[in-house]
Amino acid sequence: MGVLLLIGCGQSEEERVRVSRQQRLEAFRQDSAAFKVAVMPTLDCLPIIVAHEYHLFDTVKTDIRLKYFQAQMDCDTALMRGRVQAAVSDMVRTEYMQKRGTKLHYLTSTNAYWQLMVGRTVRIKRFQHLADKAMGMTRFSVTALLADHVVDSAKLSHDEVFRIQVNDVYVRLKMLENKELDVAWMTEPQATTARLMACQPLADSRKLGVNMGVVVCLHQVMKDSDRKWQLDRFIKGYDRACDSINKNGVRKYRDLIMKYCHVGSEVVDSLPKDIKYSHMVTPLQKDIISVSQWLEKQ
Repeated sequence: MGVLLLIGCGQSEEERVRVSRQQRLEAFRQDSAAFKVAVMPTLDCLPIIVAHEYHLFDTVKTDIRLKYFQAQMDCDTALMRGRVQAAVSDMVRTEYMQKRGTKLHYLTSTNAYWQLMVGRTVRIKRFQHLADKAMGMTRFSVTALLADHVVDSAKLSHDEVFRIQVNDVYVRLKMLENKELDVAWMTEPQATTARLMACQPLADSRKLGVNMGVVVCLHQVMKDSDRKWQLDRFIKGYDRACDSINKNGVRKYRDLIMKYCHVGSEVVDSLPKDIKYSHMVTPLQKDIISVSQWLEKQ
């Protein structure tokens, strides 16, 4: 009897392992077939998050999944390695990726903007005061381009401003709070969080008159009929989400912002009231050329 029990238990364990392996393989198959989008804990990703959470992507017919990252470089890596089909990014990053051999297709510009936030105890009122100060940014990104702009505007040499590469948006915010950085480039809602910590904006990307936020997909998606079909559903869901946010206001989605951006209700209540989202529209060619020319100089 004892031998039979042991044999029975052994068969049960073997079956459990077999079923578990089948489940893993099926989960991998489904994930491989899904249309995956890399997003960040930033407000330019809100339409995608709203569409996903409110099932605006027509999830009955297509499987669209979000992959969450805290650093833009991690989004880019996932895109370059084909682990995702699309990503929210900035135009400097996407043009840089293309120059390195990753072919991309621009889906739309976004409403993203970046502000240079000054630490609450730092006395900086003008760009000239950035000399010998530590600036948080990311190389080969919109923040690097903006850093060049303010340094050149102040007629400072590039060696006079210490550029500290901090890719994680939360780490950058924490370093500004802990006085490890004097200034740092931030988008929303991190910029609003910094303002609530008594940090003040010194520069704003919107004053340059260019839109640097983008959503892109791999170029190969456009040549694959199944992927293109998924992309069409993604675009429709994105546009529907923009309409919903514009109608109801950003604060209607406070729970999603708090959950995915890891901020409190005070931050959501303090966000700019005029935040609007546009349907997918291809970025302007002049902006792409401007970024490409800047990259050529690097």
